[in-house]
Amino acid sequence: MTRILVLQGPNLDLLGTRQPQLYGTETLAEIHASLAEHARRLGVEIDFFQSNHEGALIDRLHARDFDAAIVNAAAYTHTSVALRDALLAIALPFVEVHLTDPWTREPFRHVNFLHDIAVETFAGRGSHGYHLALESLARRFGATDA
Repeated sequence: MTRILVLQGPNLDLLGTRQPQLYGTETLAEIHASLAEHARRLGVEIDFFQSNHEGALIDRLHARDFDAAIVNAAAYTHTSVALRDALLAIALPFVEVHLTDPWTREPFRHVNFLHDIAVETFAGRGSHGYHLALESLARRFGATDA
């Protein structure tokens, strides 16, 4: 069975209360619960990991106990060469997700260290972007209902 890791970067644990005008009121736990149900329907395993610490995210990737990942690196998207290098080193496909569209926000968010190595990117679609990423990876690995 295909196993997908959902890797969540810094401050995403504050979803639901963090700038709801940008990120909405849905919590990370609610997003994960919805994704877990979607994964069950698609016939894929899913695992979730969130950290505010760059090294913890990298260590989780190094475990390589998954076939593909959905990555919302949050602010590390714009700053972390180390996270980029870890994703390159493990050589597993990943889809990049952003709740908002970084290109419509502050200029420093236009820098993206992951975009060119992701197999696909969903930005600005809120939590629905995670579902689109899940379906994309499920199709890539042969799920018939994706």
